[in-house]
Amino acid sequence: MQPRPASTLALLRDTDAGMQVLMLQRTHKAVFMPGFYVFPGGAVDADDQRLAGRRAVHGHDAASANALLGVEEGGLGYLVAALRESFEEAGLLLARDGGGAWLGADHPALAARHAVAAGEVALSSVCGEHGLTLALDRVAYLDHWVTPPGPPRRFDTRFFAAEAPPGQVPDHDGQETIDHCWLTPAEALRDRRDGRREFATPTIAVLRKLAEFQSVDAVLAYAREQRPGTFPTRPWPALKRGETVYVEPGRPAYDELVRLDPEGRGQARAALEPGEWVRLGEHLWRLTAESEGDGPGFNSYLLRRDDQVLLVDPGPGQGAHLERLVAACAGRRATVLTTRPGDQRAALAALRAATGATLVGLQADADQRPAPGRPFRFAGFELTVLPMPGQAPDHQALLWGDEGMLFAGTAVLERSLARGYLPAADNDAYVDALGELLEAPLNWIAPARGFLMGHPHKVIDHLMTQCLSRVGRPAAQA
Repeated sequence: MQPRPASTLALLRDTDAGMQVLMLQRTHKAVFMPGFYVFPGGAVDADDQRLAGRRAVHGHDAASANALLGVEEGGLGYLVAALRESFEEAGLLLARDGGGAWLGADHPALAARHAVAAGEVALSSVCGEHGLTLALDRVAYLDHWVTPPGPPRRFDTRFFAAEAPPGQVPDHDGQETIDHCWLTPAEALRDRRDGRREFATPTIAVLRKLAEFQSVDAVLAYAREQRPGTFPTRPWPALKRGETVYVEPGRPAYDELVRLDPEGRGQARAALEPGEWVRLGEHLWRLTAESEGDGPGFNSYLLRRDDQVLLVDPGPGQGAHLERLVAACAGRRATVLTTRPGDQRAALAALRAATGATLVGLQADADQRPAPGRPFRFAGFELTVLPMPGQAPDHQALLWGDEGMLFAGTAVLERSLARGYLPAADNDAYVDALGELLEAPLNWIAPARGFLMGHPHKVIDHLMTQCLSRVGRPAAQA
């Protein structure tokens, strides 16, 4: 199923209680995301493209809209659809009259809302009849999500933000949406955590971003300076077996190659080399063990500053891999954390014996047991241990807050679901644990196998969608 182009608009307003965003609740009878709270939005239709030809838009032409969204064609349709959907679903039309004034609550054009939603009249006709122009200049581009395979519907969705038109009053349509409310982003996220409201994964990601700002102007200024989707999309040069190769976007090594070689000089490696330390950042290294079957071996990670080192996932408890880890700890104060305590007992015991390492984690035999989900400091690094049950009750992850790096263990494995492998014995616990990560400040995922993974929230969204689709629980994607 090919994703259908769609747009969503976060309508914002400044209040004494803080910046608020308009949320609509979908009907419980909906096949897709029943009862979820969403921003106004929906699929792009043919009339959205026709509006531009009738000069009923202001602020963008086809070329500038395409450049804004990073598409070859159809950019104006996305922008117009965002405003049309907010009119149909929330009753708010971001448009000016012939004199350049915003439409007030009593403007006759607003009476066409339900007719436009029912397909009885086109928005382009309403604009033509009343001499209106849609204010595309007031719309800022925030994010881009594509629904992973699995749900009954898939969308290629662009997320926008705009200040709600002054003088107009929002109202849900009573059919597709059954309620509406103004919430600060922080209130919305708190309601989600407390189980009072349900939000789709992309909505959560946008709310997290909005929560960083105190005013509408600050959000719009940020959005206009950023360009979602500007992460490179061209093949990236790299080394593989001594030769230069070009790695396509979406391939396992791509995100890591761009991180390690941002200028594209072809200096980073497109293959995991067992037994060789790879520097992933100023303080971060990775060592990959020999493969024990299909795919690459397990990764061990090393955080180092001055005379202190933190080893994440020591892996095999014997052989050359262990010897290299012991050597890395030589003469330094060593601490070890494993995402899979039950699976790595031998390695933990060997490292303790060889280096006097301290074991940190949530398991009962740890030397230090930090409070789950609460940051602690190690050698100047901010770290948080997160429970990750599902595969096994004792599994955990480590979040390195300074970098937004999640050491995910086997909870997130490179391309695992693409091969039909669901890495959870308790699927509900696994999905719930992944759901907790959606609000975490992640920039990267360091998996137990494979390369670093960018776009972490979209990776988690993909995993959750696949799991929910296979077991019949309602998926929560846009």
